[in-house]
Amino acid sequence: MFISGFTIARNVVKADYPIREAIYSILPLCDEVIVAVGKSEDSTLEFIKSFNEPKIKIIETIWDDALREGGKVLAIETDKAKQAINPRADWCLYIQADECLDDRTRDNLKIQLEKYQNDSNVEGLLFDYTHFFGSYNYRGDSRNWYRHEIRVVKNWASIHSYKDAQGFRIDGRKLKVKKANATIFHYGWVKNPELQLEKLKQARKLWHSDEFLEKEYENMQVYDFDQVDSLEKYNGHHPEVMKARIAAQNWNFRFDTSKKNMPFKKKLLYKIEKLTGIRIGEYKNYKLL
Repeated sequence: MFISGFTIARNVVKADYPIREAIYSILPLCDEVIVAVGKSEDSTLEFIKSFNEPKIKIIETIWDDALREGGKVLAIETDKAKQAINPRADWCLYIQADECLDDRTRDNLKIQLEKYQNDSNVEGLLFDYTHFFGSYNYRGDSRNWYRHEIRVVKNWASIHSYKDAQGFRIDGRKLKVKKANATIFHYGWVKNPELQLEKLKQARKLWHSDEFLEKEYENMQVYDFDQVDSLEKYNGHHPEVMKARIAAQNWNFRFDTSKKNMPFKKKLLYKIEKLTGIRIGEYKNYKLL
């Protein structure tokens, strides 16, 4: 079984993305990891090269900044990385620059990869998600955070990144997937407040005009983490590759988890989900077999 990892990177140094941790979280499973590095305003390319890891293969790309509708450029760049994967690959394991595979579930994932390797009815694998916010000690628990997403797909040319690279589709239809029995930790909202604002500005350039962004952030010096609707305390495991980054945290964040900054309807749906585990009206970017 041949497994290819793939990801995209652009200006990741400037906004302090945990791209190294993301790549190294999947590296033990992969025979290669393709990193599509977009032309950047910082030292992203040099940083990726400094990993000096034989399994990592870099391709250099140029992002089309005019493609701001729905973050479309992210899917285009993701497809570029996928297209560079070795034709021998059975599976393509995608990781975004602010995600890490939970190392405790790596063996479970390998079992699923082996189980469905030759099952043409299974087009991908579906991961559970844990989204951290503000610090490594809080996770989002409201409906604003997606609970599952596809991060492994078969190495078929017909499979493409979808919309803003959240998931994958074949000719616009949802993929047929099995559970990966594995978890992705999402750290995109855990940064020093100044860097969080920089990351947000950088990301939103993929959706909005420069004029909109200038007006939106003209009076903002740091990101206000208190804007979140609901969080719960987290005292659990983090991947080994994240330990040094977590130890280097240089800001404080505290949140009253009893606060629920949401309208009545969302509070009701939130309570139903907490009691039953069912998320009414949940968007599912996949077809679970």
